[in-house]
Amino acid sequence: MTTPFHHEPGAVPPPQCPAHNLGIGPGGLRRLYGPEAENDPAGLYDKLRAEHGTVAPVLLHGDVPAWLVLGHSENLHLTRTPSQFSRDSRRWRALQDGSVAPDHPLAPIFTWQPVCVFADGAKHERQRGAVTDSMERIDTRGVRRHINRFSNRLVNDFCEKGSADLVGQFAEHLPMMVMCAIFGMPEEYDERLVQAARDMTRGTETAVASNAHVVAVLTRLVERRRAEPAHDFASWLVEHPATMTDIEVVEHLRLILIAAYESTANLIANVLRMVLTDPRFRARLSGGHMTVPEAVEQTLWDEPPFTAVFGRWAVGDTELGGQQIKAGDALLVGIAPANTDPTVRPDLTADMGGNRAHLAFSGGPHECPGQDIGRAIADVGVDALLMRLPDLQLGVDESELRWVGNIMSRHLVELPVKFAPSPQQKLDADPLSVMARPARPAGDWEISSPARPVPEPAHSFAGTQPAHAPGAAPLPRPAAPPADGPAPAGGRPGPGTAVVPAQRRPAAPARLWQAVTRWWKGY
Repeated sequence: MTTPFHHEPGAVPPPQCPAHNLGIGPGGLRRLYGPEAENDPAGLYDKLRAEHGTVAPVLLHGDVPAWLVLGHSENLHLTRTPSQFSRDSRRWRALQDGSVAPDHPLAPIFTWQPVCVFADGAKHERQRGAVTDSMERIDTRGVRRHINRFSNRLVNDFCEKGSADLVGQFAEHLPMMVMCAIFGMPEEYDERLVQAARDMTRGTETAVASNAHVVAVLTRLVERRRAEPAHDFASWLVEHPATMTDIEVVEHLRLILIAAYESTANLIANVLRMVLTDPRFRARLSGGHMTVPEAVEQTLWDEPPFTAVFGRWAVGDTELGGQQIKAGDALLVGIAPANTDPTVRPDLTADMGGNRAHLAFSGGPHECPGQDIGRAIADVGVDALLMRLPDLQLGVDESELRWVGNIMSRHLVELPVKFAPSPQQKLDADPLSVMARPARPAGDWEISSPARPVPEPAHSFAGTQPAHAPGAAPLPRPAAPPADGPAPAGGRPGPGTAVVPAQRRPAAPARLWQAVTRWWKGY
C-alpha cells in the first residue's frame, strides 16, 4: 500500500469541520493528542487497531504525521532492529524539510542530544556502557533505606490529618527525592524541580522553559563534581573511562532524571489506585497472598508508566505490520497498546503474575537500564505507605478520578484518600548520603578477566566541547602474564589469570571437609 501521509503537515480542516471535535485531522488520520487521546487512549488504540492493524498512521502536535506501532511482536522488531529503525532523530524528514519547528511542543523529547538514546552502534555502546557501569555501583540496599526513609518523611507530612492526595503529596515527590540523592544533589530537591520534570514531557507551552530549568540544575551539579568528585552517580559518570564531556554528562543525567521520575511517579500512583479500587488486589494484599512487587508487575501490564516512546526513525524504505514505511518516517513504540495486543493477552482480566513479557520498559538495546531502581522505589514506597496507613481508603468515588495524558504517558491528577489519623514517626537523623557499593577485595571470591579497551568514536554532535573535557583515548590493555606464571608482587593475580576463589577464613578442620564430601556424594 502507499503511505497515508499525503497531506502537508500543519494543514488543518476548515473551522466548521466536525473533525475538530472528533480527533480527526488532515487525510482522515487520527490525532494522538487532544481530548480523545487524553481522555480515552485505550479506546483510541482500539479504533486504530481496527482501522489499520498493528501499525497505524497518526498525527502528532501540529498535525505532524508519524506511525504508532500497536502490535507486541511489531514493537519488539522495532526496538530490536536499529539497522532499520534508528534512534537518531536527525533522520526525521519533518525536521529536515522544516515541517517541525525548533519550538515545537515536543521539542524537549525529540531534539537530538549527545546521549545514548539518540545513538546507535559504537557510540551507543560507549555512552550506554558509562550509564550501566555507573548504575552497577549503586548500593541497592542503601537505596532502599533511602526510599523507606523518604517515604516515611512524606507520610509524616499528612498522617495526622486523616486525609491526603497520594499523587500530589506522595507519588510525585518520592521519585524526585530518591533520584536527587542518587545523583548527589539532595539540596536541589524542591517543588519547582518536581513541577518542571512533570511539565517538560507534556507538550505544553512552558515545556521548553521547564527543560531549561532542569538543565541548569544539572549543569551546576556536573561543574561541582568535575571539581570535587564524591560517591554519587554524577561523579561516576564524570570519572568513567568512556571520557564523556560535560555536555554528554549533563544530557545523560537529564535523560535519566526525567525518565526515572516520570515513569516511577506514574507507576506509584497507578499501583496505589489499583490497590485501592480493585477488590482482587486489596483482598490479596491484605490476606498475604500477593506481595507489593507482584502488584507492581501487574500494574506494569495494565497501566504502564509510559504509554508510548517517541521515537524511532526509518533508516530506509521498509515494511512493518503491512504498512509501507518511508525513509525518514517517525515511529512511536506503542507500549500500552502492545501490552493489550490480543495475540498476547486475549483476556485482559487474566492475572499476569510472574510474566514479565510486557514492554513497560521498552526493549532491545535501548531497554531502560534503570528499571530495577524504578521497581524498588515503587515496591518500598508503596509498602512503607501501607504499613503506616493500613486502613487507607479511596476518598472519592472511583468515577471521579481524573487523568491527564499526552503521547508518552497518562497519569492521575489526584488520588484522594482517607484514613485514621496517626502520629508522626521519628526518623533517623543519619543523612544516608552514601549510596556506593562497598569495595570488595579483588582476590576474594572473584574471577578476574583482562580489561577491555573502550574505543572512543569521534564526537559527531554539534556544540562546543568544554575546555577541560578529557581527550578521547582508548584504555591501554595491560600485558597479561603467562597462564601458568606467578602472580605479580603483592599477591594480586595478573589480568590474564583465572583466579581460584580464596577462602575467607583459614582452612576448615579435615573432619568437616570430609563430612561435606560425604554429603555431596550422597552417603
